[in-house]
Amino acid sequence: MSLTRRTFLLGSAAGAVAASPLARALAAARIQTASGPGDVVGKVTVGYQGWFAAPGDGAPINGWWHWAHDWGRAPDPNNNAIKSWPDMREYARSYQTNFAPLRNGQPARLFSHYDQDTVDTHFRWMQQYGIDTAALQRFNPFGGEGPTRDAMAAKVRQAAERYQRKFYVMYDVTGWTQMHGQVTADWRDKMSALTASPAYARQNGKPVVCIWGFGFDDPGRPFGAAECADVVAWFKAQGCYVIGGVPTRWRTGDSVRPGFLDVFHQFDMLSPWMIGVIGNIPDADGFFQSVNIADKSYCDARGIDYQPCVLPGDLALGQRAHGNFMWRQFYNLAGLGVAGFYISMFDEYNEGNQIAKTAETQNDVPANFNFAALNEDGIACSSDYYLRLSGDGGRMLKGARPLTPVRPTAPVIGSDAGVATVLSLRSRVNNRYVAAESGGGAPLIANREAIGPWERFDMVDAGGGDVALLSHANAKFVTVDAAQGNALIANRDTVGTRERFRIEMRPGGIAALRARANDRYVTATNEAKGALIPTATQVGGWEQFDLTIA
Repeated sequence: MSLTRRTFLLGSAAGAVAASPLARALAAARIQTASGPGDVVGKVTVGYQGWFAAPGDGAPINGWWHWAHDWGRAPDPNNNAIKSWPDMREYARSYQTNFAPLRNGQPARLFSHYDQDTVDTHFRWMQQYGIDTAALQRFNPFGGEGPTRDAMAAKVRQAAERYQRKFYVMYDVTGWTQMHGQVTADWRDKMSALTASPAYARQNGKPVVCIWGFGFDDPGRPFGAAECADVVAWFKAQGCYVIGGVPTRWRTGDSVRPGFLDVFHQFDMLSPWMIGVIGNIPDADGFFQSVNIADKSYCDARGIDYQPCVLPGDLALGQRAHGNFMWRQFYNLAGLGVAGFYISMFDEYNEGNQIAKTAETQNDVPANFNFAALNEDGIACSSDYYLRLSGDGGRMLKGARPLTPVRPTAPVIGSDAGVATVLSLRSRVNNRYVAAESGGGAPLIANREAIGPWERFDMVDAGGGDVALLSHANAKFVTVDAAQGNALIANRDTVGTRERFRIEMRPGGIAALRARANDRYVTATNEAKGALIPTATQVGGWEQFDLTIA
């Protein structure tokens, strides 16, 4: 295999883990899921809020539902409940806000989920981008929101049938004080009728229901273990496949109410919550190593399917790294052999972690409010980028795309901008960055205190989980150069065996670099006073690096 600078596929700096202690843990954990393929196992599910409305849309709630803090007044900079602005170009109906016009001159209008056209548009996107299943969020329907939520369930059913997607009801018990009796009554009297639809999700031949919020140790979910266990048992007695949306550290008990582990064991599938837990690639790697692997092994041992959350990242907080953050989660979890992905969320513009089409630039948001657009980190992204990324992640989960640490999805179709992920390495021996010394004319050495062009490398997918490093100093690939005593130097135009490396992520966020030329670890020789050379058969202090990923 040979790759040129003009034809390589660039992407995220995720690390392969074969032949390491982590790899052995992964191999032990990656066994067959408890259930065979169905509408959630082996599939990509998205959380679907379906909770935006506007006066004049015909919804019983008759207000700016979830768009504004005060639903009785149109959204404006002082009455705003969202972090991100949607791309409105494909909506048939929209509603005028009190925001200033967009910087492109278009009026600042927003959609309503109560319009069937809107829900149809969303499910058409799911079909177009390969998203399998939608989990319709259903909060307490016994108050003033109930009639609107009832109508939304019917609209989702219609859209799912039209676009051959699957859907299921996901009860969120937050703030639902009479949950114990009411959630079962709601299913029995209303929502169970949805299972007659050919679009209603089934797993193991059973209709799927999710209950989100049991066991969280906070005032919004004050329920005890006994009453929650009773609810789960009731749904299972109705013949349902029951998913638990559970606390992040459900297994170890951190921020979990006492006595809930036995409740969690009752669920057919567990989907731990992740919003606010991770926000960058090191976070994702650390959580994967310390929690996901053990969670999966624990579930496998008990015949429970494991469906972890995947986050695009909070756009307003700059977490997305033009898709690299999300792809790293896809890569880690697909390699672990999880039962499915739960993407949080499809349409959550309030928290800024939506994958639905979003404003591309500051030209596409209201002029009088500083909404972050998809190009917030300087990389142009099309409004559908995170839908496309989700589709590629799903294909990797299903084996239709090889497991790859390199993000295959371009931020803008037909453009090379942002396709590469920029990586820098810092030696843990001396806390200095690795440089392609003398503009690439001398071997790599860890001797720089700051990152400049000589300290930046693009990650290249070299196949089979291997990567190559393209130096920004001279646009050449790093090689194990026999003429330089096997020192690493950036002087090659194409990728062969000597230009292939495998990055192994280890506990504590440590990265080790294994050269394919001799299957040895790269060492910062002489306590990083000398060149980088692959000489070590195991990882010690001189073989430890930190990754900085752009």
